[in-house]
Amino acid sequence: MNPTHDPEPSMELDDLKSAWQSLDARLERQYVLDRQLLWDHRIEGARRHLRPLWWGQLAQMLFGLACVLLGASCWNMHGDQWPFLLAGITLHVYGVATMIAGGITLGLMSRIDYGAPVLGIQKQLAKLRRFYVGSGAAVGLAWWVLWVPFVIALSGLDGTADAGAWRQPWVYWSLGFGVAGLLATLWFHRWARSPERPRLARMMEESVTGGSLLRARARLEEIERFERG
Repeated sequence: MNPTHDPEPSMELDDLKSAWQSLDARLERQYVLDRQLLWDHRIEGARRHLRPLWWGQLAQMLFGLACVLLGASCWNMHGDQWPFLLAGITLHVYGVATMIAGGITLGLMSRIDYGAPVLGIQKQLAKLRRFYVGSGAAVGLAWWVLWVPFVIALSGLDGTADAGAWRQPWVYWSLGFGVAGLLATLWFHRWARSPERPRLARMMEESVTGGSLLRARARLEEIERFERG
C-alpha cells in the first residue's frame, strides 16, 4: 500500500511565506510613510528658518528706499552746493543698489523648488547664500565711509545748511579713517579664512552666512543623512 502525502507542511510553508511577504510590504509602506513625514517636516523647517531672512531683506529694501528719499531731497534742495549734491547722489545710488540687492535675494528665495531632490535644493540654497553673503558684505562695508555723506545729507534737510561748514578737517579725517577701517576689515576677513586657521575660518563663515541659512542648510543635511542611511 502506497503511503499518502501529507499536504499540511507545504500549506504551512506557503502561509508563512505569504505572512512574511505581507509583513515586508507593510514595513516598506511604513518606511515610505516615515520618509515622507521626515521629508515634509524637514522641508517645512528649512522653509520656516528662511522667513527671518525674508523679513530682513524687506527691511533692507525699506532702508534703501529711505536712503533714496534722503539723497534725492539733499541734491534737490542744495543742487548748487557741491558737498550736498555729491552726498545726495551718493546716498541715492547706494539706496537703489541696496533695494536691488534685497530684491534679488527675495527673488532667489522665492524660486527655491522645495519639491526638487535634496541635492537640487542644496544647490539653490548655495546660490542664495553666495549672493546674500556677497551683497551683504558690499552693503554693510560701505558704511565705513558712507556715514559721512549720510550726516551731510541729514544736515541739509532744514534747507539752511552752509556748504562751507563741510570743508572742515573732520570730514577728511573721517573719510580717511573710514577707508583705513574698510581696508583693515577686508584684510582681516582674508587672514581669518586662511586654511592655516580652519576653526577661525569656520567661525567667520558661519558669522557671514547668517543663522537663517545655516539652520535651513542643517535641515537639508538631516534629510540627506537619512536617505543615505
